[in-house]
Amino acid sequence: MALLEVKNLGISFGGLRAVNAFDIKIEKGQLYGLIGPNGAGKTTIFNLLTGVYKPDEGSVILDGVNITGKKTIEINKAGIARTFQNIRLFKDMSVLDNVKVGLHNHHVYSTVEGIFRLPRYYKVEKEMNEKAMELLRVFELDKEADTLAANLPYGKQRKLEIARALATNPKLLLLDEPAAGMNPNETQELMKTIRFVRDHFDMTILLIEHDMKLVSGICEKLTVLNFGEVLCQGETKEVLNHPEVITAYLGE
Repeated sequence: MALLEVKNLGISFGGLRAVNAFDIKIEKGQLYGLIGPNGAGKTTIFNLLTGVYKPDEGSVILDGVNITGKKTIEINKAGIARTFQNIRLFKDMSVLDNVKVGLHNHHVYSTVEGIFRLPRYYKVEKEMNEKAMELLRVFELDKEADTLAANLPYGKQRKLEIARALATNPKLLLLDEPAAGMNPNETQELMKTIRFVRDHFDMTILLIEHDMKLVSGICEKLTVLNFGEVLCQGETKEVLNHPEVITAYLGE
């Protein structure tokens, strides 16, 4: 059984059909790419998968559970986490506290316990600190734990955003243009990070990306979207050499 199975997903905004009859099947442990020209509907699909938008029709099945139309927080708890094209860190918070935000799904104490600093508050805070530092060490960010997120270099901010997403303990990680704004050296480092996350955390990853070197370097399968519809699906090498895909990107 596939970890993620999407069938006939569609949404319209006014008279515009943004996504139509979208299907995708992603196996556990796969590194899968979603590509297409600007305006093809890729981020709209991420928004549908994460509950930002509710689909007009179709279904989203995650690990055998129907999560279609659920709220964002419910979908996150079910096992989908994401990053954004424009990094969305809490920039006035420390690196450590950014990761701890992601841990609150699974480490909880009541408002009363927090206000009065009851024993459970200290127990949960200690657990979260330890888990957050463990994640930061994995991404070699532990030495910057007390640094404000805004003061990190761009490449490390990307790593922190991925670490925070992983703190929610997802089954599926969605990366929205992770290489946006990166120089070639940063992109190479990012490729290593994404492979490491897949292997170290036994993670399934779906990413949107325009950098074809990154796509061809790490993605095992691709779906190409054009004008909100699937143009082509399959093994990465075959898809990137498909005449219709080349036409969609470069014109006739």
